[in-house]
Amino acid sequence: MSLKRKLRYGMVGGGPDAFIGNVHRMAASLDGTMELVAGAFSSDPEKSKIQGELLGLSPSRSYPSYAEMAEAEAVRNDKIDFVSIVTPNHMHFPVAKTFLEAGFHVVCDKPMTNTLEDAEELCQLVQKHDRVFALTHNYTGYPMVKQARAMVLSGKLGVVRKIVVEYPQGWLATPLELSGHKQAGWRTDPKRAGAGALGDIGSHAENLARYVTGLELEEICADVTSFVDGRIIDDDVNMLVHYQGGAKGVLHASQISIGEENNLNIRVHGETGSLQWFQEHPNWLYYRALDGPEQVLKRGNDYLDNSAKHNTRLPSGHPEAFLEAFANIYLNAGKTIAAHLSGETPDPHDLDFPTVQDGARGVHFILTALMSGQRRGWINAKYTPPT
Repeated sequence: MSLKRKLRYGMVGGGPDAFIGNVHRMAASLDGTMELVAGAFSSDPEKSKIQGELLGLSPSRSYPSYAEMAEAEAVRNDKIDFVSIVTPNHMHFPVAKTFLEAGFHVVCDKPMTNTLEDAEELCQLVQKHDRVFALTHNYTGYPMVKQARAMVLSGKLGVVRKIVVEYPQGWLATPLELSGHKQAGWRTDPKRAGAGALGDIGSHAENLARYVTGLELEEICADVTSFVDGRIIDDDVNMLVHYQGGAKGVLHASQISIGEENNLNIRVHGETGSLQWFQEHPNWLYYRALDGPEQVLKRGNDYLDNSAKHNTRLPSGHPEAFLEAFANIYLNAGKTIAAHLSGETPDPHDLDFPTVQDGARGVHFILTALMSGQRRGWINAKYTPPT
């Protein structure tokens, strides 16, 4: 790339004690290609100022609001190249819209919006302003997930017949939101979260299945439940899935499964083979052929697909995990933004990150599943986002 400097970025959200904001900052900094130079870290101007001080930013670039940040940064000679949005879900749309209209590229946490209308408007704004928009479905950043995708799409499994994807957690098995827990508070508030387990982790499960197999939804039948007394948002989801092309699937997402930590995993069964990947053991991919022994493919080896090697930093035997996968989203999106700024064509491997259209598909999935749960039956889930 001819861009001979680090990318400059600003952050909206991620104030004091915000878990995901710190994850984004660590991921963005991992490869030394980006630097945080501005932020509106909280809706409370004083908290935003304090967070800016803690992060070593210039006081003039710790803004009291995201609107003031977008307006001020747009006219600076050293303005940010992109914004990272790490707010609660209900703020993703207004912040992304503001920065897109101000001419900035965007990296946004998922789910992209709480309504399909907002998601489709962002698709249109990205197209209108010719901006890069990356969505941090970070589990697609794991090298062995990319290996799984390459094997499925190359026909290594034959025609896909069945997909089983699950994402169980147990951290909301009790009414933690009543204890003052910050993250539990907003994630169980429908006004801020939109959906509960379905939006938080079910969207990851659906995105992972679609990324690995390339298959789109045909129809779904969802059972959506709130188990904890007094909770007015879903905390457990079970669904049957029909994919376009004939494959069938099962998707399970739960935040009341006691004993589970972050057990996202996927199994894909085809006519001639199957594979399985566990997020809690991400450096191994299990492959089982119809007429041969089980194989365990390991990250960092030369026998892997180029897409997996492109997203690998360390030699085999040196584990890479959550932060590195998250950083791959930032790295690939950053290289694409740098190419855009330089007027160059990105490397095809650098374009491998979730986009605004993936975000719209995710929002459509969430809302369709909620509707299916309300109707207690099958519902058409086909969707093509605007381009």
